[in-house]
Amino acid sequence: MSSVNTPSKPRQNSAFKHLMSIHWWMSIGYLILFVTGTSMARLPREVFIRPSLYDFHKSIGALTMAVLTWRILVLLRVWWRKYTKKFPKFSTEWFKTVALHTSLYIFMWAVPIAGFLLSNSYKSNNVKFFGILLPDIFPQNSAMVEIGRSLHFWLAYTFLAFIILHSIQQKKVVRSLWRKFTKAITLGNTLSSN
Repeated sequence: MSSVNTPSKPRQNSAFKHLMSIHWWMSIGYLILFVTGTSMARLPREVFIRPSLYDFHKSIGALTMAVLTWRILVLLRVWWRKYTKKFPKFSTEWFKTVALHTSLYIFMWAVPIAGFLLSNSYKSNNVKFFGILLPDIFPQNSAMVEIGRSLHFWLAYTFLAFIILHSIQQKKVVRSLWRKFTKAITLGNTLSSN
């Protein structure tokens, strides 16, 4: 009896699964932030829903910051379990992956912080978490409003570019998710037409 050497899949422990669950929740949060941010910035000031949309956007931004903190704690737990047993192979690919993911984490932190800078500089007590007033991180300073606005805008779109790079790097996962999504849509259409 001959055995074929097939590469084994890496075992996914519960901490890794937990990390991936947080990843997808944060993905939804950042998608909401991009959609609401783009939408509200284009609305004329007279539109009655604009202030509510800003408050919702800020609330989701604060929520993603909290989830990011949780995610970093889980990531440190995963790394501790993984790298205390065996050091990584320091290859060019490993360094590229670490650099991309480090950049993503920096943007996940920097974009909301720039949003806080913009909101706090514009007006004190300007950020609420679903109605609960959050303390100011930055002082009110009209000279910083344009800097905050530019930082928030450019960091957000640079972050989006890095998300696209990450999606390209993870193209197998993206293809698999796309197949599942289209299959679910096709199944839903088939069931609704019967």
